[in-house]
Amino acid sequence: MILEALRELSLGSSHIVGADGKPTEIGASLVAYFAYRAELLNKCVEPRLMNAEQAAAAFAQVKAATNSRLPIPMNKQKGEKKQPAQLTAMVAMLIDTNIGGLPCDYDPRELTTLTQGGAPLRTLARRVDGAFPSAKNPLAVWEIKEYYYTTTFGSRVADGVYETLLDGMELEEMRQSERVDCKHYLMIDARDTWWDCGRSCLCRIVDMLHMGYVDEVLVGREAVERMPEIAREWTGMSRARQSCDR
Repeated sequence: MILEALRELSLGSSHIVGADGKPTEIGASLVAYFAYRAELLNKCVEPRLMNAEQAAAAFAQVKAATNSRLPIPMNKQKGEKKQPAQLTAMVAMLIDTNIGGLPCDYDPRELTTLTQGGAPLRTLARRVDGAFPSAKNPLAVWEIKEYYYTTTFGSRVADGVYETLLDGMELEEMRQSERVDCKHYLMIDARDTWWDCGRSCLCRIVDMLHMGYVDEVLVGREAVERMPEIAREWTGMSRARQSCDR
């Protein structure tokens, strides 16, 4: 299939298959990676994706368990499809419950900015969905792509993937050139959108993860399971930063 894809694009294949017909080192690595990615998607991602009904049930459970007083955000759809932004709300409530009263910006209305020595260092190209402790000098930022009531896979969904890639590339450049680290998380959900219609974009997300452009990708119910631990990790990072600033 790899050779067929290259031929359809009028590209050569000597870099992955030698004259003897056997895979080159790069070719063997590609085959192994594609097999790994397929197994990851089928065994880890697909079982964790939720549909709208499952997400609604998880949202009700998290809301009852956390007793968070944060306002519940709504999705951007209209009519009967206008519902609470369930994954966004669950992530916020779980963070709120596990950061020990520390500040957190659950809906930044400004670009993410980092400074060094009191001088501007970087301003990211776009706003993120959340930042801890704030959009200025965050220790962590996150993006959420939930599409529970979307019936087709449109360019808006694909654009969301490449927005994450842009943010990740900017943060990686800053990490390498300035030695400033800001954790980058992506949370996604909606089985119909991601699995039934957009599996190719899931492949791109796995690629981004292994290229280092996102620190963790949390899929569906995995966000509910993992978010409390991540939030507690942030509190430790915050205390360490405060100790260094003294």
